[in-house]
Amino acid sequence: MGFEIVKRSVSIAGHRTSISLEEPFWEVLREIAEREKLSVQALIGRIDAERGEQNLSSAIRVFVLADVRNR
Repeated sequence: MGFEIVKRSVSIAGHRTSISLEEPFWEVLREIAEREKLSVQALIGRIDAERGEQNLSSAIRVFVLADVRNR
């Protein structure tokens, strides 16, 4: 049950960064962004601003998991 890691580049707070996530996380992240009427990049920016010292990819996974659990 392996999922391919997909690396995407985004701009956050004025700088480019690459984020590596499994495709199912990208899919749900897009769904959440659409539901909240945000771009995926804006949603990632919000997650980035709230993550503290946590790795960004991990913070996104935890964010997606929390959203799925709360639905």
